[in-house]
Amino acid sequence: MSFRDNLQHLRSTRNMTQEQLAMLLGVSRQSVSKWEAERAYPEMDKLLRLCDMFDCTLDELVCGDMTDRAADEAARMPDALAPQDVCGYDEAMRSFAGKASLGMFAVLAGAALALLLSDPFLVHEAALRAYMVALVFVGVAVGAAIVVPALFERRAFRKAHPFVEDFYTPEQKSQARTTMVTGLVAGVCLLMAALVAAIVLQGDVWLASALFFALLAIGAPLVVRGCLLSSRCDVERYNLKSLGRMDEAQIEALDDEGLAVRARRAKRDRSVYSAVMCAATAVGLVMLFTPASRWFFLAWPVGGLACAAYKALRTARSDG
Repeated sequence: MSFRDNLQHLRSTRNMTQEQLAMLLGVSRQSVSKWEAERAYPEMDKLLRLCDMFDCTLDELVCGDMTDRAADEAARMPDALAPQDVCGYDEAMRSFAGKASLGMFAVLAGAALALLLSDPFLVHEAALRAYMVALVFVGVAVGAAIVVPALFERRAFRKAHPFVEDFYTPEQKSQARTTMVTGLVAGVCLLMAALVAAIVLQGDVWLASALFFALLAIGAPLVVRGCLLSSRCDVERYNLKSLGRMDEAQIEALDDEGLAVRARRAKRDRSVYSAVMCAATAVGLVMLFTPASRWFFLAWPVGGLACAAYKALRTARSDG
């Protein structure tokens, strides 16, 4: 028996579609289709993952006859007409959204507490107030300890599962948009309240600043969490980003001209965005040593606008 026959049989014993197997292996559906059509052969790491998944040896999978293996009812995919989240995509994206918003809260809350305890009306000893700035670094350290591992976890997940089948229902996508709008409205309201508080309490600049950052520490994470939870439902965008991270050999292995064109375009766009933001960073650093140093931070928003303009122009050309 051939590897193709073994793979097709083993997949059928798990009631697994090509898309589901592709998601579990971190490849495109086209790759699995090519394997089963004997137009390509999986790499060694994918073969080993298949052996682990189907509980067999490499010799059995490649050279043996596994077409008589009975179905494993305990490991079978549930019968369902709608696509399923077989790789834990939703849980991974929800986890990142929670950790990113929590990390932002830690940074802003640390700044708010540092400002509050720097108020001479609350802490009378000047020497003690001087140490309150350490709370800012504590907040940044805590935030980084939460966000940085989350970024690595998300990167590892994308590497393991670069392509995901869109399993979200219209109701789930609508609920995600509602969550985003709620977060945006709540965040904007808290920001406005923070501005009002800063104006009302302008006689005590420390208290006003502390209250501003305290409200910002609540509002900003709500906005970030809502946007991340909403963007997780845009599976097509997730897959497009994965295409932009593929090398030429992986693109050639797609065996789909349309998908290959999209991959090369996404890769080119990613290179342009990186070049623009690197240039913006260089400009911002140079501005630090010029008379315009107070405006150095504008380099990054301008870079972001340039990227947005490029994306809009490319989209207009594609539509045309």
